[in-house]
Amino acid sequence: MRNSSGKSLEEVHSSVHTDKSSFWRKLFAYMGPAYLISVGYMDPGNWATDIAGGSQFGYKLLWVLLMSNVMALLLQSLSARLGLVRGLDLAQASRATYPRGVNFCNWVLAEIAIAACDLAEVIGMAIGLQLLFNIPLLAGVSITVLDTLLLLVLQKHGIRKMEAFILALVATIGFAFIAEMYFAQPDGAELIKGFIPSIPNDQALYIAIGIIGATVMPHNLYLHSSLVQTRKIDRTPKGIKEAIKFNFIDTSIALNLALFVNAAILILAASAFYSTGRFGVAEIQDAYKLLEGVLGTHLAPLLFAVALIAAGQSSTLTGTLSGQIVMEGYLNIRIQPWLRRLITRMIAIIPALLVISIFGEEATGELLILSQVILSMQLGFAIIPLIHLTSDKKHMGIFANKTWVKVCAWIVAIVIVGLNAKLVFETVKEWLGTVENPFILYLTVVPLIVAAALLLLYITFSPLLKKQNVSENKVPDGTPEELEILPMLKYNKIAITVDFSKSDSKAISYAFAQGGKSAEYILIHIVETAGARLMDQEIDDLETVSDKENLEKYRIELVSKGYMVETKLGFGNPKKSIPEIVNNTSCDLLVMGAHGHRALKDIIFGTTLDAVRHNVKVPVLIVR
Repeated sequence: MRNSSGKSLEEVHSSVHTDKSSFWRKLFAYMGPAYLISVGYMDPGNWATDIAGGSQFGYKLLWVLLMSNVMALLLQSLSARLGLVRGLDLAQASRATYPRGVNFCNWVLAEIAIAACDLAEVIGMAIGLQLLFNIPLLAGVSITVLDTLLLLVLQKHGIRKMEAFILALVATIGFAFIAEMYFAQPDGAELIKGFIPSIPNDQALYIAIGIIGATVMPHNLYLHSSLVQTRKIDRTPKGIKEAIKFNFIDTSIALNLALFVNAAILILAASAFYSTGRFGVAEIQDAYKLLEGVLGTHLAPLLFAVALIAAGQSSTLTGTLSGQIVMEGYLNIRIQPWLRRLITRMIAIIPALLVISIFGEEATGELLILSQVILSMQLGFAIIPLIHLTSDKKHMGIFANKTWVKVCAWIVAIVIVGLNAKLVFETVKEWLGTVENPFILYLTVVPLIVAAALLLLYITFSPLLKKQNVSENKVPDGTPEELEILPMLKYNKIAITVDFSKSDSKAISYAFAQGGKSAEYILIHIVETAGARLMDQEIDDLETVSDKENLEKYRIELVSKGYMVETKLGFGNPKKSIPEIVNNTSCDLLVMGAHGHRALKDIIFGTTLDAVRHNVKVPVLIVR
């Protein structure tokens, strides 16, 4: 099913008003999106890399956390800027800029990154349940399927309620680690030395790249560019500048909180394990078991497990939203939220179940670190388009990146891509030297790496070498079609659902055949984006504006032909919104176009006709 409005997270788009009187009230109105982003910076994948880094190398990799946080602050601020200025998320803007084949590859890579992130959340949640309630890891992984329902429940209560829920989980994590730091009593002098850059060996490089991948997450760049659009802002240069400023404050506070949590985990591992000679502690389970003995209090492992569950649960919500954004943005396809969540979760659960079944529970730590390295490898494919898009003066205008910002952003991209290239080269070299038949690798792994490298080179240099053949971001549902009217008389007030496709002509013609020019007509369109589902009529994103314009075009055309027409724009779930509009406007007939979905398509895209037919009080004419 196509995204009818083109708005990112349509359900909550522009649903939070920011026209407050004082600085603090404005800041409070803008605060929220970055906290949803920050949970991705403290998910269970971070825990695995931080514990491994702290136990093996003490405080020596603290500088990597600080560097990663600075990178994250720069990139997330660019992501927010893109969403605020262009009214598009990163996936939508990329689709409007790059060729279809490149966008499809970028979508695949983004989905791999989201699956890798979700894998870490699945394992982290399962480990937390095992530690607190002694639930076997396999059973815990299976239980995590149930949290697919949590996001759907939260979405019904709006974006601010979701932000409050996430903030409560983040606060739980923060308070837990404040207590852990009190118990650990870290060495202050050694801690400060940890901010001096150094990479002791190749294993430290592997963990450092994992830390970067766990901290700067590609799916967060897509998510942030969408979430900032949940704020209804003044679209003047002054209003956009104000929105950028307040979102930067929000991002700075949230990411520094995430830095504290990550640093606390690494410091805890360094204080509890490295300083006592337990260099091999890389598993979350081992850390939990040893904390009480090392720190001398039973509260330490308990707080550790509670924080782990909170981190896993908060991260899984943002991962779901990210999946929805990249699918809608790159492919212009929207499927039912519960199915989208279930697919993402199953992609994560199946590898976890296989690894645990085959290699045992002790393999989960390595799987967590691997998932973060995979995330890091996807970063270049999100960062480089982001830099190009936010540097484009044609679309960003006065808000295009300044020279110093571009230089810093490209340095970040070069560092990340360079570290990953080194890791890939060393890994493949090791594989080729150890496997019995390297010819298989030359036929499989090497071509994939070459293809990925060529794609990255294209994404990097094509905008620099030639002017992109940039297409405007078209509204996914298309533009109004020329209408053919069949006059007949019967009903007095007729509602007609439209979706700005070729089927509109037939639906409107059949409606006019029932009422003629003496009847009144109401054109109904429902904004169905994720934003609209969360924010309802408070949303004011690009898709909503476009839908209003298209409805008005229909109205003007039909009025010019002598028909009495008004329009109604609904938000969220059409199964609920259409009956509400029809029943509240005293219509005596509803005319709906049918898309002809059958069987599997009904499951994927949802069935609207039957639900509406049972919830309206008037006859329904379904036009096929």
